[in-house]
Amino acid sequence: MSHKLVIKVTAGADAPERCSQAFTVAAVAVASGVEVSLWLTGESAWFALPGKAAEFSLPHAAPLPDLIDGIMAGGEITLCTQCAARRGIEEEDVIDGVRIAGAQVFVSEIMPDGVQALVY
Repeated sequence: MSHKLVIKVTAGADAPERCSQAFTVAAVAVASGVEVSLWLTGESAWFALPGKAAEFSLPHAAPLPDLIDGIMAGGEITLCTQCAARRGIEEEDVIDGVRIAGAQVFVSEIMPDGVQALVY
């Protein structure tokens, strides 16, 4: 049985600790060899844009750009279609390697055996 971790992060700068925890868990999982899919929803959608992660700061936390680099090194990051649309974010606006996809893709990722889903 394969193991995959799907993390949906709903928080951004509005809830910095919850946001940082999601990115940290995702980056640590990738570094540990776990297949990871991180979904940006709600206020975390802004972190799909170049430079936005560098604006995020939380004392005693790893820098968000470093965490994103770690996640992208072995996992994938997806921006929620509706969340992007509500914020006027288009596919050409996002960081290279970030895909935009909707609920159907999310459900298809979390339903197979061996998948653990977390929501922050």
